[in-house]
Amino acid sequence: MKAQVLTRIAPVESRPLKLMELPLPQPERGKVLVKVSACGVCHTELDEIEGRLPPKLPIVLGHEVVGVVAGLGVGVTRLKMGDRVGIAWIHSACGQCHFCKEGQENLCPDFIGTGCQANGGYAEYTMVPADFAYPIPERFTDSQAAPLLCAGAIGYRALRLSNLEDNQVLGLFGFGASAHIVIQLAKHKYPNCRVFVFTRAGQKEHQELARKLGADWVGATGEAPPDRLSCAIDTTPVWKPIVEALRVVDKGGRVVINAIRKEEIDKPSLLDLDYCTHLWQEKEIKSVANITRRDAQEFLPLAAEIPIIPEIQEFNLAEANEVLLRLKRGKIQGAAVLRIS
Repeated sequence: MKAQVLTRIAPVESRPLKLMELPLPQPERGKVLVKVSACGVCHTELDEIEGRLPPKLPIVLGHEVVGVVAGLGVGVTRLKMGDRVGIAWIHSACGQCHFCKEGQENLCPDFIGTGCQANGGYAEYTMVPADFAYPIPERFTDSQAAPLLCAGAIGYRALRLSNLEDNQVLGLFGFGASAHIVIQLAKHKYPNCRVFVFTRAGQKEHQELARKLGADWVGATGEAPPDRLSCAIDTTPVWKPIVEALRVVDKGGRVVINAIRKEEIDKPSLLDLDYCTHLWQEKEIKSVANITRRDAQEFLPLAAEIPIIPEIQEFNLAEANEVLLRLKRGKIQGAAVLRIS
């Protein structure tokens, strides 16, 4: 099978993925072989490639995977050949620790990430435990469904953790794959809420998309919004938006950081927090760590009901390096998806 393989940590600019021929995986006990049709491209892949989230090398990246079951391991009964399924960031967890037993598989010490510790979807085939493969609603095409499996599911988790209520104000810092899904989710679940979107200065296309999707105010990070935020979700890879969100969130508000890693701080002043300005009066910071099965199982049917239709740009598997570079430069509108077959 063809696969884009990462063999070394390197800058994305060096185009480190290599298109290779790999042996076809054979489904192991409790697992299914999936013939991949589409795989989303996520910011987490930038962190893996450049070493901020070191993967197990060599690795096939990709954790927003859509395809059909092409092989069944011994003991698999909940899926059958030909079923269309999705694979998310959570490839597996131990199922035995207190985190797993409490439904917090995302905090399991044996958490395995798809495309990080186990091969993912930048390939014609991949394999996953059957319990971590999710039915894809008929409403979505393969490419539309792909970003729902991470950008959507983790955005769903972040929104839930934000404690947003109707008639409140939600701030979204960054407006890429996840945030453009979160705004649709928020407008459905809380029809009387207002959503303020903050982007990099000059990101006119991102700002136009935010307005198209119902943003009540759009500006650049650092600008003063027309009202204080009840809560905020940060989806960026940098620190400044967190500080800005804490500055403009209201008393008792919560800032949810929807990012696995942040870029290193070259200038300490970028993270200067003034207690009275940023943290006093019961403001909170909450991080999001991965997702659970529950997030995917709840979110996918809800996304079909709303319906949430992601804005996507499609590319071929051979273009993976170029797509990742465009993503790093903020040149992807909505979500990027690799068409595999």
